[in-house]
Amino acid sequence: MAKPRIVTRAEWLSERLNLLAKEKAHSRSRDELTRARQAMPWCKIDKHYQFQSKDGDETLLDLFAGKSQLIIYHFMFDTDWEEGCKSCSFIAEHYDPSVVHLANRDVSLVTVSIAEWQKLEAYKERMGWAFKWVSSAGSDFNRDFDVSFTAQERAENKTTYNFVEGRSFPVNEAPGISAFAKDEQGVVYHTYSAYARGLENFMPAYNLLDLVPKGRDEQGLAYGMEWLRHADRYEDDSFVDPYA
Repeated sequence: MAKPRIVTRAEWLSERLNLLAKEKAHSRSRDELTRARQAMPWCKIDKHYQFQSKDGDETLLDLFAGKSQLIIYHFMFDTDWEEGCKSCSFIAEHYDPSVVHLANRDVSLVTVSIAEWQKLEAYKERMGWAFKWVSSAGSDFNRDFDVSFTAQERAENKTTYNFVEGRSFPVNEAPGISAFAKDEQGVVYHTYSAYARGLENFMPAYNLLDLVPKGRDEQGLAYGMEWLRHADRYEDDSFVDPYA
């Protein structure tokens, strides 16, 4: 951390007011961006998607659970993994408490991964989460929403991620979030998706780190979230970083 400037209270207040003006401008810009996001056109979902969970087989329409809006978090959990991605787990710990509040604003939030549902349930129990988690195994859902790749696609840099073709990716699974809406006839539409740094909006812990002088303190790390562990493994000396 750089050596701080030490000033008087009056000088500090003057600089804080200057920063406040910039923060207000940023808030107004963010509000404008939110309005643009909500005004995005809708794209009809014509393909049938089947999901599996402890409740049995469900369709995309079923995941709305009586609501008119649906948010799906694309959680990285490959078929041969024994635990979920640490970064996706970090995000899930932020949105898990919000599910009940979203449900009272006409929004269902469901987590989707390609691993079999039994693995998902076991990991969810380990982490103490309550959100609904379903498996997309056997369907094109992950592929269609650009969060699952083949090893050959990665080797040839032919993956599509964050709407850009020809990118490389370190593993076969990628994170993302998608929003859907249904009309009165039960027709489902895709309204929004975000990937990569677009997911930072769902990491309040990062927002809190941005308040302190050291910030995220990720300079010099091999990658931005190298410091991160599963919440129950910070004191685990046997932890091996899967992305190292």
